[in-house]
Amino acid sequence: MIRPFFFVSFLLISYTFFSQENENTSTLDSIIKLRKMSQDEEFSLEERLDYALKSSLLAKQMGVDSTILASDRKLSLMYFETEQYDDYVKINQRNVKLAAKLSDTSALAVASSNLGYFYHYVKQVDSAYYYLYKSLDYAVSLSDKHMQADVLTNIAEIQVMEKDYMSGEENAIKAIKLFEKQPKSEYNLGNQWMLTNLLGVISNKLQHYDKAIVHYDQAINIADRMKDGFVERCISINNKAFVYRGKDDFETALDLYEGLLPFKKEYEEYDPSFYALIVDNIAYTKLEAGHTDYGAMDEMFKEAYRISDSLEDPATKQAVCLDISKFYAKLEQRDSALVYAYEARKLSKETSSNEIYLDALMVLSQLKEGDSGKAYLNEHIKLSDSLLNVERNVRNKFARIEFETDLIEQENQRISRERFWLFVLSLVLLFTLFLLYVIATQRAKNKELRFRQDQQKANEEIYNLMLSQQDKVEEARAHEKKRISEELHDGILGRLFGTRLSLDSLSFSEGKEAATSRIGYISELKKIEEDIRKISHDLNTDFVSGSGFMDIVSELVEKQANAYQLNYTFDYTDDINWENVPNKTKINIYRIIQESLQNIYKHAEAQLVKIDVSLKEEIIVMTLTDDGKGFDVNKSRKGIGLKNINSRVAEVDGKLSIDSAPNQGTTITIEIPYIN
Repeated sequence: MIRPFFFVSFLLISYTFFSQENENTSTLDSIIKLRKMSQDEEFSLEERLDYALKSSLLAKQMGVDSTILASDRKLSLMYFETEQYDDYVKINQRNVKLAAKLSDTSALAVASSNLGYFYHYVKQVDSAYYYLYKSLDYAVSLSDKHMQADVLTNIAEIQVMEKDYMSGEENAIKAIKLFEKQPKSEYNLGNQWMLTNLLGVISNKLQHYDKAIVHYDQAINIADRMKDGFVERCISINNKAFVYRGKDDFETALDLYEGLLPFKKEYEEYDPSFYALIVDNIAYTKLEAGHTDYGAMDEMFKEAYRISDSLEDPATKQAVCLDISKFYAKLEQRDSALVYAYEARKLSKETSSNEIYLDALMVLSQLKEGDSGKAYLNEHIKLSDSLLNVERNVRNKFARIEFETDLIEQENQRISRERFWLFVLSLVLLFTLFLLYVIATQRAKNKELRFRQDQQKANEEIYNLMLSQQDKVEEARAHEKKRISEELHDGILGRLFGTRLSLDSLSFSEGKEAATSRIGYISELKKIEEDIRKISHDLNTDFVSGSGFMDIVSELVEKQANAYQLNYTFDYTDDINWENVPNKTKINIYRIIQESLQNIYKHAEAQLVKIDVSLKEEIIVMTLTDDGKGFDVNKSRKGIGLKNINSRVAEVDGKLSIDSAPNQGTTITIEIPYIN
């Protein structure tokens, strides 16, 4: 019965597996559809975000890490487009961890770069540099030139912002070379312009003015090749003019600045504050060039201030305020100069613009006399020294971040190797355990097979014994019947026959009374003769077929009950023709009774056993009842005895029921189909 049960179990497991597989396939189809809808621009941003959220939720319910990661990457994009930056950061941090778990380098690169770009945008320099440096490593391992160029661009911008000019220049050049190898596109040209312009800024900061001019000319050339590079071109020209002003070539600077002036309307479309910056630069360049049209300069400064103030642009406004302060200081209008210097100082402090703040302190130190002026000068010196230290530390900090990141990567690689070998070791261990399980199972099967073979042999011996005993019983009965038959026939019947003849001869005697007596005796003798003949005939006929099986069982019960010191009763019906019952069934009944008596002796501590065999509606019903200590049927574990009984009942397609309770004795009822 083990094999059919296993087969049914296999079918159930298979059904469950395929049902689950179909369900997973359906869920995955829904997830993929929701992802596509989240990227479909025909829907609103809110709808697309909702689709992305549903896709992520379904993926989590499905519980497959790769599916979760793919959905969360789409959700990350929607958080960014809907400007939900807190959620954007959190989900990318989760994506980094999940991608690391899956060893998905591509997803690691994207999630790390997303975090790097965001932290760069909010000016969290350490975090930005850390994630960008990691994403650069991933991009290199993937041989993704485009991602490498993008990441290097951001790293270079951070380094320049933190005044690590040499490293910034090196990374900017690397990024330009990578973009030049990419297919020509507006995006790639835009990045090349930005990086070339950045090289101009770096050269100017390092006072490499001629080199800066070359870079700005290259940037202008790139802007001219762009389909819409007007703004980029103007920015590079403005920066180039600033370099000429640094070289004291004021007239060339003025020509460049004034060449930008006619495009006021265009600036209003792209960046209105840019026009205010150009106007301020023209006025201040004239001041430095020694022009004397102060009224025109004053109007230009005021226009630049008005525009930047109306736009609420503190970056432009603080530069304008500083230039106006210097203008009024040149005109020796100390009060006006102080007003604008104070405002420049206040705005630069609010925006953390250190260069403007230092210039404002210097102007204030020159405008204020006595201790106040000295205090501003001392503050300028301290801040300048502090910033120099910061610049030196920044270079060390970036190197430290790179070093620590490399250490982390090495540690991760070490951990990955350890996990790999742990995984291999686990596989070997599992395989070993599996082999041990197979060996143990095979041994158990072999043991069970040997047990079945021994059991079959024992059954055959029992069957042969039953046949032998039955033959002996039948032979003894036949011999006894024959002896009695012969004795009746040859002895009693002969004598009675002689007596009848003698009595018959008396018929010739006279007398009515004698005649009547003789007739009576003769009639009675005839009856006796017929009875004896009938008895002789019955004795010479075979007993009811099959009656010997119950004798064998009775002998078994008697012997085992005596051996186990048990009182017993054994009742059985004569309605069962045991010769029509298959030998297999009789053998199993015999062994069931034998096993049951043995169990009662071992476990029940009983005094009395009742065994009953009856026939009810073509069912052989056998009950075995003891007055022992009983047991809890629900809690008790089935021992080998009950297991064997169960197995035997199953072999003859029977049913077994056990009624027992602690201290209430036990009744075993077995029902076996009877075919007459």
